[in-house]
Amino acid sequence: MTAFLTIFFTVFLAELGDKTQLATLLYASDGARPRWLVFAGSALALVLSSGLAVLAGAAAERWLAVVPLKLVAGIGFILVGLWTIHSHFRPG
Repeated sequence: MTAFLTIFFTVFLAELGDKTQLATLLYASDGARPRWLVFAGSALALVLSSGLAVLAGAAAERWLAVVPLKLVAGIGFILVGLWTIHSHFRPG
């Protein structure tokens, strides 16, 4: 259960305010679309993209050592964070 909660909260927090959530918000704000359809479409898209990530992670595990893969993922998250901070404070 600890692993499940860790994964849930990590992914949940990572999804807050990202481009996917903003796109879903924009679709839901359009009165021409039923909100249940926006929810169903965005939920299915997230499930399928998560499934692809799990398959890619399982395949990567076969060819890469676990520690370097975690290192690459950690560096990737840091770079995305730095890019986000940089783009926020960039003039214009």
